Amino acid sequence: MKKVGLFTSVLLLCCNIGLFAQGNQIDAYTLSNTELGGTARSMAMGGAFGALGGDLSVISSNPAGLGIYRSSEISGGLDLSMANTSTNWSGVSTDQNKTRFALNNFGFELYFPTSSGSIRNWNLGFSYNRVKNYNRRYKMSNRGQEYSMADYAAWRASNAYGPGVGIPESNLTYQEGRYNPYDNMPWLPVLGYESGMFNNQYGANGEYHSDFGFWDEDTWMIYMPNESHLSVNESGHMDEYNIGFGMNISNFLFLGASVSVTDINYKYASFYTDRFYAESETRDDDLYLENWLNTEGTGVSLNIGAIMNLQMLRLGVAYNTPRMYDMTDYFDARAGTYNNSYEEPELEAGVPEQSYSEYRFRTPGKWIFSGALILGQSALISADYELVNYKDMEYLSRRDDSDDMEFPENDNIDADYTWAHTLKLGAEIKVTPQFAVRAGYMMQTSPMREDLANNNVEVLPSGTLPHFTVTSKPVNYYTVGLGYRFTPNFYMDLACVYRYHSANAYAFSNTYYDGEVDVESIPASLKTKKTNLALTLGYKF
Repeated sequence: MKKVGLFTSVLLLCCNIGLFAQGNQIDAYTLSNTELGGTARSMAMGGAFGALGGDLSVISSNPAGLGIYRSSEISGGLDLSMANTSTNWSGVSTDQNKTRFALNNFGFELYFPTSSGSIRNWNLGFSYNRVKNYNRRYKMSNRGQEYSMADYAAWRASNAYGPGVGIPESNLTYQEGRYNPYDNMPWLPVLGYESGMFNNQYGANGEYHSDFGFWDEDTWMIYMPNESHLSVNESGHMDEYNIGFGMNISNFLFLGASVSVTDINYKYASFYTDRFYAESETRDDDLYLENWLNTEGTGVSLNIGAIMNLQMLRLGVAYNTPRMYDMTDYFDARAGTYNNSYEEPELEAGVPEQSYSEYRFRTPGKWIFSGALILGQSALISADYELVNYKDMEYLSRRDDSDDMEFPENDNIDADYTWAHTLKLGAEIKVTPQFAVRAGYMMQTSPMREDLANNNVEVLPSGTLPHFTVTSKPVNYYTVGLGYRFTPNFYMDLACVYRYHSANAYAFSNTYYDGEVDVESIPASLKTKKTNLALTLGYKF
């Protein structure tokens, strides 16, 4: 194998980057689903405000709730997020913590009463909400995994075009000024080959094996890693800006519409190592893979809704259209090996500088059905049910692309996802006219089919990123809160939200040959516990 040291080059965007550095079906879900956010009052009641209205958080869900207002209002809030993750990878446990403080929501609503006719009032509103916080850090360690990252990268190179149809060795080799494999080949096999993870052991073009092993007569025996470690640091947010309109028709029917503009800023950094003990050497054999990803995008959607007021009972329905994003992914990755079987044991490589991919992405639409029971001036109970078909997620080519690219990831999305259901419950009791206590619950089911959640289908790397998490279990939120009105105009709301989620984390995907597992990846159990403390101050006028 040709040994090439660390290289860098400036790479202009071309269609092949979009093809080989594109996100996968796991990334699609990361860009589509949201968390519980909004005002502290809404969060304290599990977000169940679809039929209640009268809260700035409804502009992005059921804007008909703007028509419930009988005065103008301005409010803003802060949020303290504390995330704890715990992993267990084949008996080795690790805990990590991460804390962030941020502006969580801000908005205003303007009330315009009418003097006559069936339209009693109409309302305009603007709101900013942080609808997702990506902040999370986790580590996982294993002693005794059967396969290494070198085995996985070699398998991807050997079967890139189908079972047993690999990439010719000449197509994996960087030739300065003549050929850049990142323009033409899947990224992870190229980086793995250039960094010395695998080699053409038997001289068969397109057939590769881990470079960590030994010859037993005529058979190449791969080493199992004695230690494997993965460290992941996620950060960023999904922010939503909403402009809405609502109206009140005879205090019976409330209608509304809004436009939402969403900004995504997602950062992902990972460091993976495999270590192979070499007792007769001064240093053990090892490999590493380091990745950085920064995803930025802006999307637009339309929201429409209605609320019917039946005295004590309110019923609501809303539809949030699919959101169309213009996305850019910025990539960087480095890999290296230390292999005592070579005269020059240390080798490193990296992807080209300034590597990025531009594409469009469409999220699924959402239906919201709501009900609320108003018990005089002292109490209320509310419930929302949301329905989303995640099969409708779709990667699309850029608007200025002359060729309408096909994304195989869309076929994986269609096969691996189904409907997701979200249930939101909330209650409020006014202990005094000024003081209220609140509680709620929210549950989101996983839209991942069992085969994906159990890694029974291969998840292709996103560029050079092979790590991912999957689950078939729901996300649960438990919420409580307080509200106090200092004057008829000025109020304060507090909320505490506890979120619990369990998943499986994989260093890389299982691979399959003729329906059987070829390279097996052992999952780590990953439990995420997040506590949010939210404060909202508001003024009615």
